[in-house]
Amino acid sequence: MKFTIYQASRQGGRKNNQDRVAYSYSRDALLMVVADGMGGHLYGEIAAQIAVQTLTDLFQKMAKPRLSDPLAFLADATALAHSAINDYAVAQDLLEIPHTTLVASVVQDGTAYWAHVGDSRLYLFSDGALIARTEDHTAVAQLVRDGIISEEEAGNHPERNKVSNCLGGYAIPQVECNAPIPLTDGDTMLLCTDGIWGMINGQELSALLHAYTLEDAVRHLMDHAEFRGGEHGDNLSLIAMTWGEARMPSKDSISTLALPDGGVTTQINAHRPVPGAAAVSDDEIERAIAEIQQAIQKISVK
Repeated sequence: MKFTIYQASRQGGRKNNQDRVAYSYSRDALLMVVADGMGGHLYGEIAAQIAVQTLTDLFQKMAKPRLSDPLAFLADATALAHSAINDYAVAQDLLEIPHTTLVASVVQDGTAYWAHVGDSRLYLFSDGALIARTEDHTAVAQLVRDGIISEEEAGNHPERNKVSNCLGGYAIPQVECNAPIPLTDGDTMLLCTDGIWGMINGQELSALLHAYTLEDAVRHLMDHAEFRGGEHGDNLSLIAMTWGEARMPSKDSISTLALPDGGVTTQINAHRPVPGAAAVSDDEIERAIAEIQQAIQKISVK
């Protein structure tokens, strides 16, 4: 496999960053994950961390060097992340179960698979054109799909950020998986939280990703989204990946040919709260990570 990939996350105007992003790759498979801890719920950063950690840990365990069924992996790992969040809440005797959105993608055999819960999005662009996008799990997005309101009206709707489907909590999440889509050289995937797509529309995303190298495009996307969000803007996080030979080649392109059969490389961008913020402590986050890793080790993978 050959690809170029960048991930980025900023706090925006919030007191702490509840987003988590990560990617992991073996010789034959690539996993990308973005989670947005829901700010209206306590310990949102814990939920997002557990979700990202669950998927990357399972990928490292199962991609040897490929997944037997990428869609089943995404569905099963997402369901496990939901259970792990709930188990953590019970073990810690939390007053409220934390919540998070999640969007994740696997690329294997030149084909993209993805799944999502909530309103973190995945976009797929080919030659500057949008060819696929996830549909938000919100009541407002459903109004748009039903033709009751327009996309423009949805952007200003007072309940546009209320998610109807998430990880963590008593309701069983509905994990939405896409039909696999073959990739061609130069196709670009963007996984992002609503701090990005809420500030930059699809046409602007496409134009920026098409006009610049991937590294510069990521920087411009983050700068524009942060500027438009202003002092009250949301956390903003993304992973951008160009498959194969990019239209504008990068010195940072990754080739997995040198990786051994069992080799896996993982980059987790786990952001800590800023000093003085009323947030979960580093020790609590580390404890959550350790506990979910212990749980994963108990899983028997055939």
